[in-house]
Amino acid sequence: MTQIKAVVVDDSAFMRKSISIMLESDSDIKVVGIARDGEEGYNMVKSLKPDIVTLDIEMPKMDGITALQKIMHDCPTSVIMLSSLTTEGAEITLKALEYGAVDFIPKELSYVNVNIIKIKDDLINKVKEIVKQRSLRERLRRIQQVNSKLSHGNQKPTVVPETRELPKIGYRAIALGVSTGGPFSLQKVIPRLPKSISVPVFIVQHMPPKFTKSLAERLNTLSEVEVKEAEHNELVRSGVVYIAPGGFHMTVAKNGTSREVIQISKEPSTMLHCPSVDVMIESVVDVYGKYALGVIMTGMGKDGYEGIKKLKNLGGYCIAQDEESCVVYGMPKAIVDAGLAEVVAPLEKISETINRAL
Repeated sequence: MTQIKAVVVDDSAFMRKSISIMLESDSDIKVVGIARDGEEGYNMVKSLKPDIVTLDIEMPKMDGITALQKIMHDCPTSVIMLSSLTTEGAEITLKALEYGAVDFIPKELSYVNVNIIKIKDDLINKVKEIVKQRSLRERLRRIQQVNSKLSHGNQKPTVVPETRELPKIGYRAIALGVSTGGPFSLQKVIPRLPKSISVPVFIVQHMPPKFTKSLAERLNTLSEVEVKEAEHNELVRSGVVYIAPGGFHMTVAKNGTSREVIQISKEPSTMLHCPSVDVMIESVVDVYGKYALGVIMTGMGKDGYEGIKKLKNLGGYCIAQDEESCVVYGMPKAIVDAGLAEVVAPLEKISETINRAL
């Protein structure tokens, strides 16, 4: 394998050194450039043509958002943002993901010091998974096509393959799991669900606390349906989209009056991800049985596989996002390779497939 070339852009000398050491602890990654501000970083990316860039948001001369936009316009490159674990940091990070950044890692210094090993492993895994996907130029072209088709219905649409129809069995809930590339992808699915949707939608997006709340608020402003961060012990309402809060599992159960209620908990504490797609889907299947519709979208790893397998064993159905439209084809791949998906759909067809099934 050819070494992955990385450029690190940050105004903090501590972070520049820390990120560089983390990356180069893996022999497959070489840091070819280190920049102190957005302008220097942009020029470095143009001249060095790296495979991946880590980019801080708040910097002198040129901030990270401006640098990201210039990079995406002039020299498209995979970019991972460094984000503070604050509400403001979450909102800016979501904007960066809309502009083309593929993912983010936390920058909070105290958090980095305490969780240095986990962050190093996450960063290296993300870099390797993102770089090994098809060319970024092709991905960005695909994103522009999706944006054009969904935002300007009067323009000539791109040719999209027809997808299979799901049987209309009277679905009572939707359970959706997504990770890397999720915020962008969810913005192409949730706002296209009609206000008249008659079932609740449960979503697990792998994100830290504060980020999921900002994501829910952003989606709510874009959508006809109500989108909110789920709360402990709230009664489930049809037509509402519930996003699991970062750092907590979201499950569904029956209360004493046989109403569905949401539970928010740190347990089980043994799961790789918190929130976990598997934990959420398995609980939804326990309550709704085969009448839960599973949806697995872009993301690393295979979270959601066990939950979908449980759904399938009861006779349920699943939609998986196709490889071409994924930022990282990991979670859907696990479903598709195991033959658990009735429909493998491009991003721009997922909402349509759901709407027809309902």
